[in-house]
Amino acid sequence: MPNVTFSSPLLHKDVTVYAVAGDTKTILAVAEANKIPIPFECKDGNCGSCLVEVITLTGKTMGSMLTDKEKDLLKSLGKITAEDIRRAEVEDIAPRWRSACQYIVRDQDILVKFSGAPGSA
Repeated sequence: MPNVTFSSPLLHKDVTVYAVAGDTKTILAVAEANKIPIPFECKDGNCGSCLVEVITLTGKTMGSMLTDKEKDLLKSLGKITAEDIRRAEVEDIAPRWRSACQYIVRDQDILVKFSGAPGSA
């Protein structure tokens, strides 16, 4: 089971929770289940309000598939490049910036940073 640590100025201190790898829960779903206040509006990958920075803490970095919506959104925000997308698709290396509603937690410990302001990590 992976540990997901949430870090934000909105939290009194970092919060680490256990997630079940393979149950297809997104970072946003894990956050909601544990009352972590990641801002969101649509939960569909269209708005960018749940932008987070994801840092792998243990093991090999494993990507979580970028949806077409997420690719377009993150490119428009200047958070990913064509090379980041290629590495995600070919080498299974996740980009640092993600939409919490789209990133599916995998079997690795991660740190999720967010500012608390919609669309800003």
